[in-house]
Amino acid sequence: MTAGVEARPDKERRALLEVLWIFLRLGVMSFGGPIAHLGYFRAEFVERRKWLDEAAYSDIVALCQFLPGPASSQVGIILGMLRAGFAGGLAAWLSFTMPSALALVAFAYGVGRLGDLSHVAWLHGLKIVAVAVVAQAVWGMAKNLCPDRERATIAVAATLLTLAVPSASGQIGAIVAGGVIGWLFLSSANNATTTPLAVPVGRRMAIASLTLFAVLLFGLPVLAKATANHTIELISSFYRSGSLVFGGGHVVLPLLQQAVVPRGWIDNDAFLAGYGAAQAVPGPLFTFAAYLGAAMKTAPNGWAGGLVCLAAIYLPSFLLLLGALPFWDALRHRAGVQSALKGINATVVGILLGALYTPVWTSAIFAPGDFGLGLLAFLLLVFWRTPPWLIVIFGAGGATVLEGVMYFGD
Repeated sequence: MTAGVEARPDKERRALLEVLWIFLRLGVMSFGGPIAHLGYFRAEFVERRKWLDEAAYSDIVALCQFLPGPASSQVGIILGMLRAGFAGGLAAWLSFTMPSALALVAFAYGVGRLGDLSHVAWLHGLKIVAVAVVAQAVWGMAKNLCPDRERATIAVAATLLTLAVPSASGQIGAIVAGGVIGWLFLSSANNATTTPLAVPVGRRMAIASLTLFAVLLFGLPVLAKATANHTIELISSFYRSGSLVFGGGHVVLPLLQQAVVPRGWIDNDAFLAGYGAAQAVPGPLFTFAAYLGAAMKTAPNGWAGGLVCLAAIYLPSFLLLLGALPFWDALRHRAGVQSALKGINATVVGILLGALYTPVWTSAIFAPGDFGLGLLAFLLLVFWRTPPWLIVIFGAGGATVLEGVMYFGD
């Protein structure tokens, strides 16, 4: 009995350290934005480590597409929770977020005076790698989630809709439509048995989390106005931005600009400089909040301000996930919901396919050499099973070589 009790904490400790290390590595190498992050997660946890199956992963992605906040970060938090409980979710977020957050805080201190990095060859190579990573995700998910003409049609329709309406409303509308079509028209006769997710959250905690989310959303502005405390006002502004944005990091930028620039907390030139720096770092774009907090004109600023703003913008995601997960896991076992999820998962494939074109492809593939490098990266990922971190090195080095060849060719 004693040996078993001792073995369990040791196993939990190993699982937690595993989550920390894997997500730290992903946080350092995951360039390309949220859609690419989902591709990296799928390659690492579905294909390589088999922590969960394709259907469960797609259900998690679908849930995070519904919720406000940074979808890729939320998927990472759930994966960490499933592996190592609450501590695993926090560890996954911390490891995946901190590399870019620390880099952006350092930039706010003036370390980023290296100039505009947007045209550096190695950074362009990382964008090309993102094309291959997203293409791999679409390829693998389509084979499993769109195996018949009905679901393939839903996926293509979702792609066309999201390209025609390139906003969060287009994505959410496509997901809702896919769910309704699946529920009404896709047969539930051959629905597969759904593997339960090991969600470490009870319904009481879920309700408490949703209640706290609402209390903070409506209560923080009142408290900030009543106390005239700058720190509370700062937390309130970033919490509201993290609570109300659908569609990922680029969508939150207008909210943040309206929150910090008109009030004089930071000038517009500094805001835009930080946004440019955020494009050159890996990980989620929501870490831009750390830069803003560090670059504030009044305290809290510096490292303290960066951490305050980063925690405030991500807190809604944690509360919403804790509130939604147990209900989502219960719903996904029902036959009607499984039919709806067939349509939703096909829609997610279509959304990824649309994102593969824009912004991933359109921001990276400009010349035949770019296409060739992306094709080689895709070959190595899909058919040679090369680890993604090696593909990152390959992409950065390959783009640098291509630029050198073009320079000397001219």
